[in-house]
Amino acid sequence: MIHPTAIIDEAVRETLPEDISIGAYAVIEADVSIGPGCTIGHHAVIKGPTRIGAGNRIFQFASIGEEPQDLKFHGEPTQLIIGDRNTFREFTTINRGTVSGIGRTEIGNDNLLMAYVHVAHDCIVGNNVIFSNSASLAGHVEVRDHAILSGFTLVHQFCNVGEHAFTGMGTALNRDLPPYVIASGNYARPIGINKEGLKRRGFSPELIQALHKAFRLMIKSRKKDEAAIAELVEQWPEVARFKAFIDASQRGIIR
Repeated sequence: MIHPTAIIDEAVRETLPEDISIGAYAVIEADVSIGPGCTIGHHAVIKGPTRIGAGNRIFQFASIGEEPQDLKFHGEPTQLIIGDRNTFREFTTINRGTVSGIGRTEIGNDNLLMAYVHVAHDCIVGNNVIFSNSASLAGHVEVRDHAILSGFTLVHQFCNVGEHAFTGMGTALNRDLPPYVIASGNYARPIGINKEGLKRRGFSPELIQALHKAFRLMIKSRKKDEAAIAELVEQWPEVARFKAFIDASQRGIIR
């Protein structure tokens, strides 16, 4: 299952699971661990310190665990941590963390990163996230569960993307994108609640309507109706998370 032209650090080779598949001319350097059931494509490069879980698919020409593109980085031992069952398509680039950040970059489980996606240093990506072709995260970005970034989406450093959020093609986010919200444009503007995505994930019509009301009250309205917001927060935990994200935003949310 390991092509004879693959170049693998000897200490790493001894720890590889029996069911791993590694393609021609792949390079795996020192201090890398890879879980069972993984597939590494031709010419892929993996550098450490990097920890990769089970069932991941890394396609040809991907660069996983390279040094961060940060002029303050001087070779410190930072990490990349990848969970299980992720897919990294062609030319995906994932950088390790920095000591000026959190010291690691994290990718959760069951994510799809399409061709030419870039995840910079100190980013945290949750679970069941989809990044379409050429979506890019600058450093220190967090993207939470079930978010979808359409092709050529750009996310500014230190921005957060909430769960179940969605961006249109070519969106440029320079502020935080709250949960459940669709954003589009350069710079991004909120369009509404991600109704179709929430329906597919089993959200009830009543909950979607409550989130729509919260969107109108907390993002689009110029005058806050605190009583109406408090009533929605008390009734719906999802609205409470929506409000908590907005209240905790350091960069401010898109308007």
